[in-house]
Amino acid sequence: MQPAKVIGPIVLILVIIVAAAQATFVVEPGYRGVLVTLGTVSKQFEPEGFGVKKPFISTVIPVLTRQQTRELPSECYSSDLQQVQMKLRVLYRIPEQSVVKIYQEYAGDPFTSLIAPRVQEALKEVAALQSAEQIVRQREQIKNHALENARRKIGDILNIVDLVIEDTTLSRELEAAIESKMVQEQEAAKARFTQQKTEIEAATAIIRAKGEAEAIRIRGEALRDNPTLIELQIVEKWDGKSPLVIGGGSQSAANILLPINVSAGNRSK
Repeated sequence: MQPAKVIGPIVLILVIIVAAAQATFVVEPGYRGVLVTLGTVSKQFEPEGFGVKKPFISTVIPVLTRQQTRELPSECYSSDLQQVQMKLRVLYRIPEQSVVKIYQEYAGDPFTSLIAPRVQEALKEVAALQSAEQIVRQREQIKNHALENARRKIGDILNIVDLVIEDTTLSRELEAAIESKMVQEQEAAKARFTQQKTEIEAATAIIRAKGEAEAIRIRGEALRDNPTLIELQIVEKWDGKSPLVIGGGSQSAANILLPINVSAGNRSK
C-alpha cells in the first residue's frame, strides 16, 4: 500500500508537467505560427514569441516569413526558335497575411507548386518575343520583364523580391555566330571612329590654314595702308645695340635697321 500511495502523486505530477508543456508553445524569430486544432486551422496566425494553446488537441506549425532564395533551372525558346537554357535564382518572401493560406493550400512551401511554374511561364513569354542574341545581350531587360510578369501571375499571396539570371547557355554554333557578329560590330565601330577622327583632323587643318591666310591678308593690307609699320616693328624688337641702316635716305620702308655686333677690338681699330 505504501508504494501505491507514492506512485500516484508522481504520476499526477508527470501528467500535470506534460499537460503544461502541451499547453504552451514558442514561435521562433522569422517565423509565424499556424494553429491547428483537431484538423481545424485558425484564421489568425500566431506571432513570434511565447503562447498558450489547448493541450494535446492543438498544434502550432511554424511558417518561415524571412526572405528565401531558391535556384530554378529554366528552358525557353527565342523568337528565332533557338533553345536557351537559363539558371535562375528566385528571391521571395511569404507575407504575414498569407501565412495561413499558404499553409492550407501549399503546406507552407509554395515554391514548387506556385512560384516555380509561374516564374518559368513568365520567362518563356518574355523570351519568345526576343531573339537569342537579344536574350544574351539584354539580360537585365529580360529579367525585369520576367519579374514583372511573374508578380502579376502570382498576385499578392507572395512577394517575389527579385529574379537573378545567373547563367545563360546557348548551342555552341549559336554562341560562335553571336561572338563573330560582335567582333565584326566592334571592328566596324573602330573603323567609324578612325574615319571620324581623320575628318575632324582634316577640318581642323583647313580652319587653321584659312586662319593663317586671313592673318597674312590682314598684315598685307596693314603694310600697304601704313608703310612705316615695318619700321615700327623693327624698333620694337631692337635689342639696344648700334644699328646699321641699309637703304637710301628716303623716308620709306626701304630703310632697314640691322644690329651691328662690334667687338671691343674692332672699336679700338
